[in-house]
Amino acid sequence: MKSILYACFIFFGFSFSSAAAKHTQTDATTLVSAQRSVLLQAPLISQMPELPRGCEVTSLAMLLQYKGISVTKMQLAKEIRKDPTPYQRRNNVVYFGHPNYGFVGSMYSFKQPGFGVFHTPVYNLANRYLSGQALDLTGSSFEVIKEHLSQQKPIWVINTSTFASVPQRFWQTWQTPQGTVSITYKEHSVLVTGYDETYIYFNDPLANIKNRKALASSFIAGWEQYGRQAITYK
Repeated sequence: MKSILYACFIFFGFSFSSAAAKHTQTDATTLVSAQRSVLLQAPLISQMPELPRGCEVTSLAMLLQYKGISVTKMQLAKEIRKDPTPYQRRNNVVYFGHPNYGFVGSMYSFKQPGFGVFHTPVYNLANRYLSGQALDLTGSSFEVIKEHLSQQKPIWVINTSTFASVPQRFWQTWQTPQGTVSITYKEHSVLVTGYDETYIYFNDPLANIKNRKALASSFIAGWEQYGRQAITYK
């Protein structure tokens, strides 16, 4: 049941926008070099009990509140784009929504099918609150993430629930209106708040731990498995 608490999922082969790619290239050349260590004090918000599957919007709420924007996880849960595709299983094939189109299934209850949402809908929602100043770093190297942290900006990310690479046996394939998606229930979203030579630090909305730490090599491997999804602001 522990893995069900992290009721989101993984897919490979999604593309990030050319605008995001352009930002990534620009930031990599214009940001100052990363410091040896950083630890930010971002607000900690628990996704429970209201949002069993709301790790993504809760992590976004932490990012926006750190920036000084007054918004709650429940507001963001209501406003995030939804994918209305119902869950179906026919001839051993699962048909459901696409997380890079909108939140898939129920965010509020494990009694209904549901999973999560990926960076594009989250970026679009963040951009509304940030007046066009949201920055989609999806596809960047972790060195770029460190550079932004060195500028005192926390980073919204998608990672695995174990903060490590997820073995192939945990994957499954869905059919969606936007195409095929490879998914796993071992997915989670957190707000990255710092790093040093050994660890990555983050606010975990499900464990409800501020500046929780994981081995950097392991954390980065899990993050890369999800397509290096990351959002901050300019």
